[in-house]
Amino acid sequence: MANNDKQLMFTRNIGIMAHIDAGKTTTSERILFYTGLTHKIGETHDGTATMDWMEQEQERGITITSAATTTFWNYLGNRYKINLIDTPGHVDFTVEVERSLRVLDGAVATFCAVGGVEPQSETVWRQADKYNVPRIGYVNKMDRSGANYYEVVRQVKEVLGANPCPIQIPIGAEETFKGVVDLIKMKAIFWHDETMGAEYSVEEIPADLLAEAEEWRDKMLEALAECDDAIMEKYFDDPSTITEEEIMAAIRKGTLAMQINPMTCGSSFKNKGVQTLLDAVCAFLPSPEDTPAIEGTDPSDPDKIITRKPLFEEPLTALAFKIATDPYVGRLCFFRVYAGSINAGSYILNTRSGKKERISRLFQMHSNKQNPMEVIGCGDIGAGVGFKDIRTGDTLCDENHPITLESMEFPEPVIGIAVEPKTQKDMDKLGMGLAKLAEEDPTFRVQTNEETGQTVISGMGELHLDIIIDRLRREFKVECNQGRPQVTYKEAITQPVELREVYKKQSGGRGKFADVIVRIEPADESFEGTLQFIDEVKGGNIPKEFIPSVQKGFEKAMKNGVLAGYPLDKLKVTLIDGSFHPVDSDQLSFEIAAIQAFKNASAKAGPVLMEPIMQMEVVTPEESMGDVIGDLNKRRGQVEGMETSRTGARIVKAKVPLAETFGYVTALRTITSGRATSSMQFSHYAQVSSSIAKQVLTEVQGRVDLIK
Repeated sequence: MANNDKQLMFTRNIGIMAHIDAGKTTTSERILFYTGLTHKIGETHDGTATMDWMEQEQERGITITSAATTTFWNYLGNRYKINLIDTPGHVDFTVEVERSLRVLDGAVATFCAVGGVEPQSETVWRQADKYNVPRIGYVNKMDRSGANYYEVVRQVKEVLGANPCPIQIPIGAEETFKGVVDLIKMKAIFWHDETMGAEYSVEEIPADLLAEAEEWRDKMLEALAECDDAIMEKYFDDPSTITEEEIMAAIRKGTLAMQINPMTCGSSFKNKGVQTLLDAVCAFLPSPEDTPAIEGTDPSDPDKIITRKPLFEEPLTALAFKIATDPYVGRLCFFRVYAGSINAGSYILNTRSGKKERISRLFQMHSNKQNPMEVIGCGDIGAGVGFKDIRTGDTLCDENHPITLESMEFPEPVIGIAVEPKTQKDMDKLGMGLAKLAEEDPTFRVQTNEETGQTVISGMGELHLDIIIDRLRREFKVECNQGRPQVTYKEAITQPVELREVYKKQSGGRGKFADVIVRIEPADESFEGTLQFIDEVKGGNIPKEFIPSVQKGFEKAMKNGVLAGYPLDKLKVTLIDGSFHPVDSDQLSFEIAAIQAFKNASAKAGPVLMEPIMQMEVVTPEESMGDVIGDLNKRRGQVEGMETSRTGARIVKAKVPLAETFGYVTALRTITSGRATSSMQFSHYAQVSSSIAKQVLTEVQGRVDLIK
């Protein structure tokens, strides 16, 4: 048992998260190289990165799917086990970051020393806040022209509202970047280029940097004094009496409490700074023991809270956070074990389906390669095969001690395209391929439009759907034609309507009867879900057992609005009164009455069309700014502000309807001669103007008529 405890103490489950192109995968590759897991450094731009194993990732030089691996690092005489997940930076694949952060204990937030805090850096930072993930900062690309460590530290404080605490400062910058000053030990570290940075020397701090190092050390101690009383006492009495051990303990304490974020720096591509980053991961990020006991609910009584400590003797508690299809082993389920352990060949309970499942084989993952394991223990991340019915977010547990962990919420898709196989024989393969891809990715949806019979696939952006089509072609050997991208509109109502709906059917013998009086109106602003249902029926006018059927009827009806069949985002329904027939009334009658009530009331409630609005950020040279803003205005964009970046470029922030952004990257290249870059992410849904709504509704009707 003592061994198991020790094993937990020296385990780190970490993720590398950042904006696109900040160097996450390059940093992961160096970690694998220096920990001895790989003997050759893979490069993203050559398509040889171990963690970017998909063909699409290698060709495009971007991370699409989060890859997990396990490696070991010796620090202060102990062997640490590091479960590492390399996450994507592109906003279209934000779900990969979300589900990885859900199961990780700590994260390394990587920033580009030139770009600083970029839009996606903010998104992943907020995701880490949501799951209370302690993190350390790593300022990468210190060798690049325009690199400025101190400016990035300032942005982390001001833009992210964090409390960065530099524990290193760089020696040199841009082409003169040679190493770092360790502010805890007050020593300089220089990496040797001839050994690919595998070796480094610890020396005295160069005389010209000593005063700056003293100043930053004092700032570090000041930050630590705020989260550690013992340090505060010594800091005000005599800072020179604070020992190295006390500083390390205070940094760890502050990081785990999410009061500070230790900041390190380096250049992963030039092989500098990665070993000290690994030391910081082992020293300051939490082990599974440091994380609070996981909370769940009793499946038979959702109000009853159950907690499980990270101990091997606790009943098995694990969360499935990713499903992947492997060409050799089939459906792989990635999971994090929070308590107890899973054995190969054992049976576990899936609390969502209520079914027992046998795990035939267990693996520890190294990117897309599997290392067979007999057991995956508490605090570890592994993968298994043999599951028949499993989804992302399912809880896996001991059948005698059921528990349901909080699942994950994923954003709704905002863009769709119609697809059809090129040949009839591809029809079945297309259905199978789409089903497997939808299983893997909760932000990818497949629907058949009932009116047109078309198969419509929806996702988070054009790149997301591009990758899906590419994977269909390569992995499932399906060639398909695709339509123009379509925006996923929604509908909403604007005014309250009260209505009585009576459903009556007589067909000889027992009939059908339901009578409801309802009020439908826009949902309260503070309401988070989809249907805000309020039951005000008094005196048993509608028996209790029929009320859930009314709610179910409205939930069903909301999937198809009255304007063009688009779903409603939110709705408030108050069931005021009604009546029933002792013989003819049943649950189905009340469900049908609710569906009819929705249709009749919505038509009178001022229905409107809502469209997705994107938050866009364009970085452009000063001389092209007028053209960029003019183009955004043409696209119905609202410019919200302009800033000047450190490199002198202008940053334009705007909100633009998604419908106007198709092909924007190409248009932007043309306007600015290829010198501007843009990034965007979903912001919110907003009402469409009447002229555009008319156009959209005419198009929808046109598609239906065409198919008919």
